[in-house]
Amino acid sequence: MNMETTGVAATTAPAATTAPAAETKGAALASDFETFLQMLTAQARFQNPLEPIDSTEFAAQLAQFSMVEQQVQTNESLNALFSLMGVQNAASLSAWVGMEARAVAPAVFDGQPVTLSISPNPLADAATLVVKDRAGVTVQRRAVEVAADQYVWSGLDDTGSPMPFGKYTFDVESTTDGTVTSTTGAAIYARVNEAQIAGSDVMLIFEGGQVVPATTVTALRDPAGPNRP
Repeated sequence: MNMETTGVAATTAPAATTAPAAETKGAALASDFETFLQMLTAQARFQNPLEPIDSTEFAAQLAQFSMVEQQVQTNESLNALFSLMGVQNAASLSAWVGMEARAVAPAVFDGQPVTLSISPNPLADAATLVVKDRAGVTVQRRAVEVAADQYVWSGLDDTGSPMPFGKYTFDVESTTDGTVTSTTGAAIYARVNEAQIAGSDVMLIFEGGQVVPATTVTALRDPAGPNRP
C-alpha cells in the first residue's frame, strides 16, 4: 500500500502571525496530523507480507510524522504566546483610560475657559496666541508673555461675547523685531476616554473626540489628584 505524502509536506508551512489565523492553522494541522497517523498505522498493519514496506520509504514517512508533530506543538506554543500578549496589551491600554493627558490637540470650548500649555521662544521680543476655528480660520489673536508657560483662554471675543461652542486650535507665534521666528502648537489637558492599538502605535481618544498618538503626550496626571476639579 503506497501512501501519498505530498499533503503532509504542505502542513509544514510557517504559522500565521496573528492569533485567530494561528488557531485556524493549528486546528487544520492537528487534523492532518491525526489523519497522517491513522494512515501510517493502517499502512503498517495491512502491508503485504510478501512485499513489505521499503525501510527507506518508511523512515522518510516517520521523519515527516515527526515534523508534523513538532509543528503542532509549535502552533500550540504560539497560540499561548499570542493570548498572553493580548492580555498584556489590554492591560497597558487600560492604564491610559481615565487619566488626563497633555498633548498638542484642538480644545473643545463649551463656554468654560480653556487652560493652555504654551512655550514661546524665550529669546523672542514678543509672543502672540493665534486662535483658529474648526475650519482653520483665524478668529482671534492675543498677546502672551514670552516667559509664560500657561495661558487661560477665556473664549470671549473682542466685544466680550462668548465664541461659538466647538473645537479650536491654538498656536503661539514668537516674533523678533516684528518678524515671526517660530510657531509652536499649544497643548491642552484632556481626559482619556479610550485607548486603541493601531498597528505599532497606541492612539488615545479624548473626551472631546480628539484623537492623538500616545507618543505625542508630554504629561499625564490623575484627575482626582490634588487641586483637580
